[in-house]
Amino acid sequence: MDGTFNENDISHIVEADKAHVWHHLIQHKPFETNDPRIILEGKGMRVWDQNGKEYLDAVSGGVWTVNVGYGRESIAKAVYDQLMKLCYFAQTGGSIPGSLFAEKLIDKMPGMSRVYYTNSGSEANEKVFKMVRQIAHKRYGGKKHKILYRDRDYHGGTLATMSAGGQDERVMQYGPLAPGFVRVPHCMEYRAQWDLTGEEYGRRAADAIEEVILAEGADTVGALCLEPVTAGGGVITPPPGYWERVQEICRKYDILLHIDEVVCGIGRTGTWFGYQHYGIKPDFVTMAKGVASGYAAIACCVTTEEVFDLFKDNAEDPLNYFRDISTFGGCTAGPAAALENMRIIEDENLLDNCTSMGDRMMGNLEALMEKHRIIGDVRGKGLFLGAELVADRKTKEPVPEKTIAQVSAECAAQGVIIGSSNRSVPGLNNVLCFSPALIATADDIDQITDAVDVALTRVYG
Repeated sequence: MDGTFNENDISHIVEADKAHVWHHLIQHKPFETNDPRIILEGKGMRVWDQNGKEYLDAVSGGVWTVNVGYGRESIAKAVYDQLMKLCYFAQTGGSIPGSLFAEKLIDKMPGMSRVYYTNSGSEANEKVFKMVRQIAHKRYGGKKHKILYRDRDYHGGTLATMSAGGQDERVMQYGPLAPGFVRVPHCMEYRAQWDLTGEEYGRRAADAIEEVILAEGADTVGALCLEPVTAGGGVITPPPGYWERVQEICRKYDILLHIDEVVCGIGRTGTWFGYQHYGIKPDFVTMAKGVASGYAAIACCVTTEEVFDLFKDNAEDPLNYFRDISTFGGCTAGPAAALENMRIIEDENLLDNCTSMGDRMMGNLEALMEKHRIIGDVRGKGLFLGAELVADRKTKEPVPEKTIAQVSAECAAQGVIIGSSNRSVPGLNNVLCFSPALIATADDIDQITDAVDVALTRVYG
């Protein structure tokens, strides 16, 4: 791309956008006097806006999605070929790509068995909530229906998933929320709730979940829903010992374990799924963003055969099946794109690249922490990392959210788009977020962290 466009055409696009498009997560008042940024083209890890400005995208499409980078002709061709053969048929029936991708996906998930296709990550999580509630009615007279969720985790933007949302600013003004969802404490050691460290802290954070279960009544709790690594709530990696104890607790009280892999799934942390770092065996796994790297819409709710069997154990009962449909779960473009996306990750060894480039980026961020006292903590897994900015390292006083926005803006001015926690956790929207595509090179990683270095110097001196 050479940065030249038909000025009249671009002007029309901008005006049409300002007049008619309602953007996500944006206050539109500034657009009365300023133009929105419109991304026109992407190639590899770079995108270009309406002014011809080039950016290195360090957040994979803005929301952790384009895992294999832009401009993948083979994925586009796979989608085209499939659409010409069959674009859609409701999931009351099957399709070639739907069957083949389910088979390939399950091959990467030992212990899991069934794939339910849905429209989005939010909807995939809602499917689990409905399954849990139906199981409660089938086996426990409706009593074991409560769903636990964790402080600072995020599971979607529908009313049910917001009811299971641990980011208070995301749910403000949208209540009343759905009943039956109960919060458990976060596991973030940097902002520890107990005077412990390492594995002792991890096990104590898990024990706090057991305390909530006992307070609610174990016979009322049906499932626990957690992200393997907390994403928008601050890129929080679990302490050692945490996940092992969580698994013990779920088994002890017959509680189904639901892992939300919408962000971490399909390679983001260096394994196919984030939970696979920790040796746990979930009952449900949900995924979306990176499943097809944004080339087509697809999300999945994956279950064990044991869960699946609960919905066909009495075929004579007319209500004894999962009475649910997801309209666009019947689109064939999603699984066709997902199959090619997974082939690329395998053939190009992108999981290994994610691990090695993640190690490089973590090293670069740790070096920046030595240089800039404003960085209080760096953390992450694979190419999913965060840097928490604080006004004082001793007190860990967070910088204001507007300061994070300034750092992000300074990076964008240098042609690097980074992410940040924003309007999520009151008083703690102070984390810079990084999730470059799995194809990132050492030069890409260095360009990202060099831009952060310059930005911090400009903002803080």
